[in-house]
Amino acid sequence: MRPRKYLINTLVGAAAVLAAGVHFIPGADKPGPIMTAAKAIMSGRVDSASGSVVATSAVADKGGIGAEVKEAVAAFSSVVQPLSRPEALDDAFRSYFAFKAAHPDEVKKPYLYFVDYGQPGTAKRGYVFDMASLTLVDGPFTVAHGKSSSTTKYGIPTHFSNASGSNATSLGLYVTGSTYAFHGHSGGHGYSSIGLVLNGVSKGFNDNAARRRVVAHGAPYVTPTRAGRSEGCPAMEPDRAQRLLPKLADGAIVFLFAPNSQWLAGDPWLSATNG
Repeated sequence: MRPRKYLINTLVGAAAVLAAGVHFIPGADKPGPIMTAAKAIMSGRVDSASGSVVATSAVADKGGIGAEVKEAVAAFSSVVQPLSRPEALDDAFRSYFAFKAAHPDEVKKPYLYFVDYGQPGTAKRGYVFDMASLTLVDGPFTVAHGKSSSTTKYGIPTHFSNASGSNATSLGLYVTGSTYAFHGHSGGHGYSSIGLVLNGVSKGFNDNAARRRVVAHGAPYVTPTRAGRSEGCPAMEPDRAQRLLPKLADGAIVFLFAPNSQWLAGDPWLSATNG
């Protein structure tokens, strides 16, 4: 078998021939898998570890994301304390900017609702950031987690699930939808509040959120000092929900974090910016 560098050189040479042939072969400049690959090779670089070709634009995007993340961490690190894991904010901002770069049309609002579920239900673990002005909109405040995610009412959640009927929190990145009239039950009594649709985009970890009816909403079991457990929803105090959720509706981002090794290793928006 030829060494990898010779195979790569062959690909680069072939790409040059294909690119030159565009000027002489009718229709050769039309999009297609071969020309797409050729253009990627000619406009990119070779990853020395894997031998794969990385488009220059992708490298530039990653560099840009890194700069944005660094600036955001510097802006918020002093106001978001404590954290269950030092890299929690870095993970949140990397995921936010990676998704925004990949799906700019879906991020219509500059807001990021961040929750650190590595802390107990008595902790003020929720924040809303304005990612355009790099200012704190609200927080810290208490946020509920799923009743199956912790063994005690106000404990630290350690179990997370994407499965229907699990009553557990699902970690990862969400894009917000519209608000609506939410109706729930607590302590045997019904209550009404504002609800906010959440569309999970961390495949395998929260993409069943809509089917599970996991939403952001206000709940009477969330108070300024502690948060009871939900059916998986990142619920907040009713008054805060009325104030914040309309602002977050229709194109903001939600990031639910925990120091969970399986999720940290597998979330597509975290892995998209690592390495």
